[in-house]
Amino acid sequence: MSKHENKIIAWVGNIFFRTGMDRLGYKTVPIPITGQQVLTWQDILDKTGTEPFAVVYADRSIAPPLAGVENFPCLTIFHCIDTHIHSWYPIYAQGFDICLVSLKDHLDRFKPRLKESRLLWFPPVPTDYDVPSEMEKEWDLLFVGTVDAEITPQRKKFLDEAAKKIPGLHITKGKFRHLFPKAKVVLNIAERGDLNFRVFEALACGACLLTPRIEQGLFDLFEDGVHLMTYEPDNVADLVEKLNLLLADDDLRERIARQGNELIESSHRIIHRARTLHNVISEMNVEAAVSNRLKAAPELRRNFLKSLYLHWAAEICNSELQKIYLEAAKK
Repeated sequence: MSKHENKIIAWVGNIFFRTGMDRLGYKTVPIPITGQQVLTWQDILDKTGTEPFAVVYADRSIAPPLAGVENFPCLTIFHCIDTHIHSWYPIYAQGFDICLVSLKDHLDRFKPRLKESRLLWFPPVPTDYDVPSEMEKEWDLLFVGTVDAEITPQRKKFLDEAAKKIPGLHITKGKFRHLFPKAKVVLNIAERGDLNFRVFEALACGACLLTPRIEQGLFDLFEDGVHLMTYEPDNVADLVEKLNLLLADDDLRERIARQGNELIESSHRIIHRARTLHNVISEMNVEAAVSNRLKAAPELRRNFLKSLYLHWAAEICNSELQKIYLEAAKK
């Protein structure tokens, strides 16, 4: 039995790998966030009904949802995804005990006080679901996602150019697991150079993935031509060349799809990420980590969090939330 058996985790925000922690014996209490919310320690107590062993904030890409987190008297964990969008995340992270960072090349931004043993590269994982097998292939190349000149201008431009060269390109929106298995090749676009969820979702669906050649640890996890195929970002000619190679060789395409899927199943499911966090928690002295943070809270607030709380108090158009941020900055 785990020494953390039935320990309560207040899980704020996205689901991500929450169910994996439950499978390992923790008891997670989901606190979903819709729109902008700001929670204090008292709010956490009210929503969990007790003092939790830990609070996890799983990134919702909003203003800081936990005010005064540096003073929370339990283990605190920030699961950070959108560092390519929000430059203030590393500042906020200094108030937590553990930080899980999705983009490998951004780890150095988080180091002021977080020890490397509690600052982890934490690549995305697909949601656990059953994928239909042996589905008829309807499209040569499929892209699933938002394509809008205002919201995703670079993506829109690239796909417009690609459509002129690739008659079999199908662009749509919908549930990955219902669409990816119907494509011979699934296209990924990394508009900001991020290692995104679509990589893992496509491979989890057993698809042959054609994805941009980026950094952020892509080649630490996957081998080009073995688990997926890459093309030069924003280069339609290279995309067409790689696609033609895959379409012309059924064995190659099916082998890459199978090997990519096998790697996801063996190493990149929800349970694998949960075990990683569980091992970190098990190996650390949680009580000492929390105690040290609480002692350092005035300094953390002065050096990092006060300016952040004041910024959002000025930016946010909600008097109640402004009040919470201002109170957190004063403590």
